[in-house]
Amino acid sequence: MPSHAPPLRTDRETAAHVARSHGLRVRIERGIGEVDYGDWTNASLAQLRRRALWAVIQATPSRVTFPGGESIRAAQARAVEATERIAAAHLGETVVAVSHADIIKAVVAHHIGQPLDHFQRLVISPASSTVILLPEGAAPVLLNLNDTSDPGFRAATTAGSD
Repeated sequence: MPSHAPPLRTDRETAAHVARSHGLRVRIERGIGEVDYGDWTNASLAQLRRRALWAVIQATPSRVTFPGGESIRAAQARAVEATERIAAAHLGETVVAVSHADIIKAVVAHHIGQPLDHFQRLVISPASSTVILLPEGAAPVLLNLNDTSDPGFRAATTAGSD
């Protein structure tokens, strides 16, 4: 069971906790990294909620490109490509991929055929797990979404989750 992580330090730390408990090594996968929020990076939600673009993000995120950053559509495309590439490289195996809520929601939305503009309807909690089966030659299956029931996993990943 390989463990893949985006390049951010906190993501690597989270992946390392999971990998250690399963005797795995962490592999860096830039494609599952957080959305590039550009000028919005490190701004508080209170500040961002006052911006006109906030309402657009909530209602029609597929129309948004973050100032100085990337679009939600571009982030979804790279993350879906990365998860499919990872799945193809590990046919028949279980793979752990550590990422952030918006990326996880975008990947799930794609694989269940949900429009990206509805991805805000999905909830991904810190230190939760979501399981998608990506079988070769068959439709993806969402097996579990936002599972917070494993206290051992939560304890191991809380430090690095968003």
